[in-house]
Parts: sequence; C-alpha cells; structure tokens
Amino acid sequence: MASIYYPADAGFEIDFFPVGEGSRSGDAIVVRFGQVNSSRDKQSVVVVDGGYSTTGDALVKHLQDVVGTDRVDLIISTHPDTDHINGLCTVIETLEVDALWMHLPWDHTEDLARLFHDGRITDNSVSKKLRDELTGARILAEAALERGVPVTEPFTGVTAFDGLLRVLGPSVDFYEKQLIEFRSTPEPSRLGPLAKMAETTRLVRESFGVETLKDGGTTSAENETSVITLFDFDPKRVLLTGDAGIAALDLAADQLDSLGLTQKLDFIQVPHHGSRHNVGPSILDRMIGPKTSPEPRNVTAYVSAAPGGGPKHPSRQVTNAFTRRGARVFVTEGNQLFHNHNGCPRPGWVEIEPLPLFDEVEE
Repeated sequence: MASIYYPADAGFEIDFFPVGEGSRSGDAIVVRFGQVNSSRDKQSVVVVDGGYSTTGDALVKHLQDVVGTDRVDLIISTHPDTDHINGLCTVIETLEVDALWMHLPWDHTEDLARLFHDGRITDNSVSKKLRDELTGARILAEAALERGVPVTEPFTGVTAFDGLLRVLGPSVDFYEKQLIEFRSTPEPSRLGPLAKMAETTRLVRESFGVETLKDGGTTSAENETSVITLFDFDPKRVLLTGDAGIAALDLAADQLDSLGLTQKLDFIQVPHHGSRHNVGPSILDRMIGPKTSPEPRNVTAYVSAAPGGGPKHPSRQVTNAFTRRGARVFVTEGNQLFHNHNGCPRPGWVEIEPLPLFDEVEE
C-alpha cells in the first residue's frame, strides 16, 4: 500500500451497507479518505467485511459507480462469520486489490490445520457453522493468493497508511486463546429454546437516569477474535469493532489509553449488530465516556442490523446506553447509511433522525 498525505482539509466517507434480513444481520463497510473531492490517486479506499455472498455485487457496484474506482487499497476481514466474509470474495475476484488483512486460524493451531483436506473440511465432528466459517476464510485466502494479493494477519499494533489506520485488537495471545474455544461454540439450532424464551422476555422501564444494561455479557470465541480498527483522522477518529465482545473491547480500550485517545472517538460501530451480550456500561464508559446530560457529545454510532432484527439486533438497552453517553445512534435496517467529514455531496440522499431514548426496553 502506498503512503498517503492527509492534510488538514482532507476528509473521509463511511458507508454501511444493508446486510441480511430478520435475525440474519451482517456487516459490509466502505471507508474512503484523503482528498475525497479530488482524483483517485489522492484517496485511499478500504473495505471492511463484505456481508453475505449476495452483498459482494452491491459493494463492487458502489465502488465503481459512486467511488469511481476499480481498485481497493485494503480489504479487512474482521472474522470468518459468513455474514461478514462471504461477500469479500466477489470484491477480490472482480476488482484490483492491493492488500488483504485477515486471520489465518489454521496457521495457529494444529487442530484447525488438520481439519482441511484438499482445501475442504470433511470432519463431521465439526459444527456446520464452523465448517462454513473456516471454509469461507480459506476460499478468501486462496483467492488472494491466486491474484498475488499479499495477506497480513491484523494483530494489535499493525498499521497502514502512515499510521492513519491501526489495529487495536486482537493480540496474538488473545486470538490464540479464543481459537481453543472455536469447536465448543454450539450450533444455532441448539439455541432454539433460548431464542423462544427471549421472544417472550418482559419489557422494563428505562429513562435517561435508569439503565438496565448490565456488565458481564459474553459472546462467542469467534466474535471475540474480531479485528478492531482505529482510523485516526486527527482530530476525527473512527472505531470499527466487528462483532467484538467485552473482553476484546477492554483490550482495545487499553490501546486507546496508551495512545492518549480514550473518550476521543467521533464515530463508533456498535458491536455485533447491537447485541446486549457484547457491551456493558463499564466498557462504554471507558470508550465513549460516562453518562452525560442530555447534551450530546457529538459522537456518531452506527448499527448494522437487518430489518426485523429486533429485539436482539439491535437491543434497545444497547442503543439507549450509547444515547445516554452522548452518541447519536443510527441503524441500517435495510438502508445504506452514509457518514462523512469534508466528503462529496450525494444528490438524492437525505438526513435521518437518530434513534430516540426508548422508555421501554426488552430485559
């Protein structure tokens, strides 16, 4: 990747694409930065996740028709969930790609390496979900190899674009500890009774001063391996979180502390489509700041959640918690969301209102 000059009058654009429907949410994000109103050689374009296979075509069309390019400087695959990784194959097979950041789990444990035979996983002791995820990751890595695209594993401290982009997590040690748990993640079908219980969960009252979101939520090991990236467009800062959970976010917050950037975010991706298992009051206090007066902090938060994804994606407990801390929260729900600073105007696009503070939430 070429270095890029990012002067004070430069800008950035972030597009969150609509991915999935019902309970099947996903992520597909395009970030363009630099002299976004100038020629392509004065800009950089990063694709972070690609949604499902069907999302890939929409990403390519956007890059060609809106961004006006057939070249992507960097693709980042945050983790191998099929709702994040599958659409990236279309991008890498259709466009010119300079670099790919993704984890290669089979290079870290002999257990996962042994699963592959001729590029496929035939071991039926492995859950279908894990087989699909690892197969998707292997296909993407092989597509990059075939096209001569260099692959880098994005661990804490890896940077690009003269340090404008920095990986806050996971560290190698944290990642490898999560890999040990990959096989133990249950099949979605085994969670059926729990899902039905969630549908009948009672509503509870909330207000600006009353918060029911709790600390201690847990997510899958696969989600905890999500790449957490910081775009430092000083003085504007963008944090993308994938499906990271509290354990991973705490380590990322340690990195923000070391950089002197705690509570200095301007844009944040709400992790895992707004699931209440991925954030809690303590980590939000660390990363965004404590609950404020109703005056906003000028923080923008985007949730990638499919239409009909509630009450899980997003949880109102979560969106209320972000709102209390001064964030303006927006949800895709079938619409493409566009955020920019000194970006190009887009005729036909309209401003939308952030989510309100809900007075009832699902417990």
